[in-house]
Amino acid sequence: MSSSRPKIRPERSSYLAIDGEQWLHMYRQMLRIRRFEEQVNELYMSAKMPGLAHLYIGQEAVAVGVCEALRRDDYITSTHRGHGHCLAKGASMDRMFAELLGKAPGYNRGKGGSMHIADPDTGNLGANAIVAGAVGIATGAAFSAKMRGTHQVVVCFFGEGALGQGVLYEVMNMAALWRLPIIYVCENNLYTEYTSYQEVLAGEILNRPRAFGIHAEEVDGQDVREVYFVAQRLVERARSGEGPAFLLCNTYRYYGHHVGDIDRSYYRSREEEERWKSEQDPIRLLSSWLLRERLTDERVLEAIDREVRTEVEVALAFALNAPYPDPDEVARHVYANAQP
Repeated sequence: MSSSRPKIRPERSSYLAIDGEQWLHMYRQMLRIRRFEEQVNELYMSAKMPGLAHLYIGQEAVAVGVCEALRRDDYITSTHRGHGHCLAKGASMDRMFAELLGKAPGYNRGKGGSMHIADPDTGNLGANAIVAGAVGIATGAAFSAKMRGTHQVVVCFFGEGALGQGVLYEVMNMAALWRLPIIYVCENNLYTEYTSYQEVLAGEILNRPRAFGIHAEEVDGQDVREVYFVAQRLVERARSGEGPAFLLCNTYRYYGHHVGDIDRSYYRSREEEERWKSEQDPIRLLSSWLLRERLTDERVLEAIDREVRTEVEVALAFALNAPYPDPDEVARHVYANAQP
């Protein structure tokens, strides 16, 4: 199902040409997403969080590698599995936890929950619970950026399940015709909810954007170095007016489709999950490389982990102690209001 064309992997010297502090920043960002999501799971298991959440654990290298290549004023759109995208683009943990707990200081004043976090200040145009629901928003934002001449770039994140939605092909057609500054980032975590993607997607994935003349590439979504290296090139390509691109990131979600998806044996094996966790963990792959290349040491990595855990604890305490929205707000910030 992946592209039959050989992938061009960056040389080792290309990775080493990037400042070691930037790699450490990416390591911290992936760890922040991992620790945040672990705590989200705990909130669900302890019945403190209403509703469900879709954990991003295992896919951290995609969000971080792509967002690291963006400017603050560049835009992203996200998905139902969007916490990682939001954090990587600059969202704060305290307001995200508050949103998940339905509290007033949340990004949507506690009314949107896990799947609807938006943060315009950091260029996040919002997560979307509808499969492929944000592709039109992202393409419209790219059209706006081009018309305004701002040289902003838009990244549209979606899972491989979105490849079955017609709206994606409508907007890719427009993006190609108008040479819009957008990158469609497909995170293929192998399963569309509970079904292998190979059972629902015919043909080669990259042939789909290429049918519109869109530049398309494929990367190992577990390797933040490769994701960042390719994303950086595609972002600059879009910013310089060369039009849209499509980036296929092969990755894996470590947990269920959502936090309530506990017994997954009927659609994938425990051995498969453990193999990905032990051999393809994005955080471990980067830390091992940093140590091997002597760009850091164990003490630095341990210090980062302690700092991140503290950040999570402080942010969670803020959210737990935050007030709920005033009941009078129930009809505010909605498109239709029956009240006179």
